[in-house]
Amino acid sequence: MTFHNLSAEQGDPSAKGSGNAATDKFKHEAVKSDTSPERAFAIYQDVFKAIEDIAHKHQVTYDEYRVLKNWLIQVGEYGEWPLWLDVFVEHEIEKVNYERKGYTGTKGSIEGPYYVENSPKLEWNAEMPMRDKDREATPLIFSGQVTDVDGNGLGGATVELWHADEDGYYSQFAPGIPEWNLRGTIVTNENGEYSIKTLQPAPYQIPTDGPTGWFIASYEGHPWRPAHLHLRVKHPGYREITTQLYFRGGDWVDNDVATAVKPELILDPQQDDNGNNTVNYSFALDKED
Repeated sequence: MTFHNLSAEQGDPSAKGSGNAATDKFKHEAVKSDTSPERAFAIYQDVFKAIEDIAHKHQVTYDEYRVLKNWLIQVGEYGEWPLWLDVFVEHEIEKVNYERKGYTGTKGSIEGPYYVENSPKLEWNAEMPMRDKDREATPLIFSGQVTDVDGNGLGGATVELWHADEDGYYSQFAPGIPEWNLRGTIVTNENGEYSIKTLQPAPYQIPTDGPTGWFIASYEGHPWRPAHLHLRVKHPGYREITTQLYFRGGDWVDNDVATAVKPELILDPQQDDNGNNTVNYSFALDKED
């Protein structure tokens, strides 16, 4: 077993650069947990027991163990822990928390490492911030309504939307892209409705010139994510939803490296008379506990 260093294509933002940006962003967030020492100890015991079981089951060699240690160090040096954990672990944490709360509203998905808070506020029917080159991509009109689980519209709800450009890059995590490109916080109208014009994103590879890419190459996996929109939907008194929406028939929808696609989160775009792809998706929010 070895993790090969894969070179980035000329001009691509490096895994180290985007990884460090994601790590720096996460480090400045105020994160805490009320986990008791007893619960923490129980979780740690199970983690170490799982590692012991794996070591014995597969008769892990010292060479393999040393490769693992070296790779763990590299993940930290490249700032890729947010990327690696969000790709390979977060989908299960999200699923556990939806199920344990007994929610019935819209299902969530992973946040991913490229969320940035405080994106510009937009009217309920606006256009996402974008460059002229972005307007050359396939336009997407994304509409819907934010409601409670009984279908009542929630006026003044916020729908944070962010996604990659047509080349698969996110603003603030790749060079040469305006700060808030394809990032915005839409405020719904009095009926909870929104309609936003953006571009239809493309599938993209997660960074492959760093430890996450080397990890995937070591088992001959693929690094592709299907095209998707990221969303965070909020209204006071209701459960906040963080999710992703995908596009029916798109590449990698059935084989997402992050295992984050759910049938309930797949959009079915239709083209209108003006050449826009149009989709309608509504969010039902559960009451907060």
